[in-house]
Amino acid sequence: MLDNPKLMTLADAVTTRERLRASGRRVVLTNGVFDLLHTGHLYYLQQARARGDALFIALNSDASVKAIKGPQRPVQTEEQRAYALGALACVDVVVVFREPRLTAEIRALRPDIYCKAGDYTLEKLNGEERAALEELGVRIEFLPFLPGFSTTQLIARIKAAGEV
Repeated sequence: MLDNPKLMTLADAVTTRERLRASGRRVVLTNGVFDLLHTGHLYYLQQARARGDALFIALNSDASVKAIKGPQRPVQTEEQRAYALGALACVDVVVVFREPRLTAEIRALRPDIYCKAGDYTLEKLNGEERAALEELGVRIEFLPFLPGFSTTQLIARIKAAGEV
């Protein structure tokens, strides 16, 4: 088991969130698969963190990644992905979520700001998640998308390089 003090249960993350709220600090929440960290991820996470005082990441579980991306994904386990995220200075908390939707985590953590990459729009957000964010008065921000970086493209390039 990898030592990762930033990887928390939802209950511990809520405790951390409440401590931050009590000290007047703003929490940014984002979520995703973050299978193979690349330049696009790093740029996005730094941009998200700059919008608040702490960055919480809700990380898709292995089972949810398989459901979304197919049977060959994730390339790395949720523990490995959480460890890589936890090693980043811009990340404060990582919570693995196992349900298809992030609604319970949004309601429990009550972030100040919710960030998604610029390839998303309000219309592309899941309706249930968007409703929870709006009910809580969370500011939703879409961050500039750094084109040319995707995990799927990276995997394809790695496969191609292995065939040379």
